[in-house]
Order: sequence, then structure tokens, then C-alpha cells
Amino acid sequence: MNEFWTTIIDFAQTTTARIGKQLMQDFGRVQANQKDDGTLVTQSDKWADREIRDAIASLFPDYGILSEEGNKVFPGTEWCWVIDPLDGTTNFTRGIPIWGISLGLLYQGTPVFGYVYFPPIGEAFHGFWRGTSELDLPNGAFRNYQPVRTSNDDPSHNHFFNLCSRSTSVIQKDFPCKIRMLGVASYNFLTVAAGATLGGIEATPKIWDLAGAWVIVQAAGGRWVSLESEPFPLKSGEDYTTRSFPTLVVSRQELIPVFSQFVVGC
Repeated sequence: MNEFWTTIIDFAQTTTARIGKQLMQDFGRVQANQKDDGTLVTQSDKWADREIRDAIASLFPDYGILSEEGNKVFPGTEWCWVIDPLDGTTNFTRGIPIWGISLGLLYQGTPVFGYVYFPPIGEAFHGFWRGTSELDLPNGAFRNYQPVRTSNDDPSHNHFFNLCSRSTSVIQKDFPCKIRMLGVASYNFLTVAAGATLGGIEATPKIWDLAGAWVIVQAAGGRWVSLESEPFPLKSGEDYTTRSFPTLVVSRQELIPVFSQFVVGC
């Protein structure tokens, strides 16, 4: 691995570990306010966002930043970090131990590196995805620095499929898997990358929900299906505050028709 990517990984690991340590002190002890889009925000979200943005500005001064709690207009820079400082704020405020810190690094508007850390359960995922770029990238997806791959299993009632709270309409007769609802978009997708689930759907994810996990899922062998518009590459000068990107993720190509028949209209 070359020096550049070593720097990127070290930055993501040390920054999320530092932020996560403080967030664990606040976990289940803070009050939340409702934002205009109906989601929750706490002072912990805002603090974590500022800390991550300051860390990026210090080490990567020429890189753009797109953040859930900060600037939501893509600056059009060649390199740009996308931040979700606290994915799973509702879980965080209620004391449910699934929430995380998500970082995605975009090159020319498309994620090529993702790092997502879940402090309460001690899991850190990262991965690299070249896509159509000509970058010299490392390979693979990892959980706690151990390689992960999606499952090759066929659906059954002993396998899992994840939903968000806004996608329950997929629960129909003859759905081929057991349903789980975890409450965190990134973890929803990353359980597919880790082989724990065969698929998942999010009805209203934003760019900061997707950027980090988008890389890791594909690096692990999964397939990402946009149910409306494609999220990437981002467009320079576009405001992503209110834009959602309904998404289906499956563990392998052959399962797209199996699950897509259930998600029409989600």
C-alpha cells in the first residue's frame, strides 16, 4: 500500500476513534431536536461534525467537505470528504448500541474509499473501490482489518434482509427472507458486505448515509441498485440537503431480480 492510502486509513482510524470515545460518554444521555426533514440532531452530532471538519482542514486543506451537519453543496473539488458524524442519532439518543461515524472519500465526485466505525460494538469497516477511475488503489473490504465478503447463499427463511422504517411495504406474502430493522443506514448496508444479510433497502438515504458504505459493499462483492436516480458522481454546485437516493443492496448480482420485485414503489 502506498504512502497516500496509508495516510488516508490512519487519518480515518484515528479521527473516528477519537470522536467515538467522546460520543460514548454522551451515548444515551443527550436530548435531541427535530430538524426540518424530520430527522433528529443532538449537540453531539454537531460537535462531532465540527471536530471531523477541523481535522480534515488541518491535514487535507485542499480537499472539499460535504457534511450532514455542515456544508451540503458539493464544491466540485477533485477530492472531497463526505461526513456523517453520527449515523443512527435516534438509536444514539435512546441508548440502543448501533450507531456510527461514516467517512467517504470522493475522487471526481465518486467514492473510492470508505470508513465507518461503530463505537458501541467495536466494529470498524473500510474498503476501496476503483470504479471507472484510473487510480492505483488497494483492494478489498475489511472489518477490523480482516477481509470480508458478501454471502453466496440463496435466500431462505433462515437468512436475513434489512429494512428501514420507511420501506416496510416490501413485507409481503412470500418474501424470501426474515426481516430485520436496525435503524442505521450504513450498518444496514454493511451487514450485507460482511455476509450477515443477503440484502437491504433504504427508502430515503442521503449522500452522507451512502458515501462510506457504497465503497465497502462493492469492494466486498455486493451489488448496489439505485431505485431512482444514481447518487454518483456528485454534481458541482448542487445542494444535497433534501435529495434522497432510494437504494437496494444485495449480496450478488443474481439476487437483484429476486428482491427487486418486492421493492417497486418504495
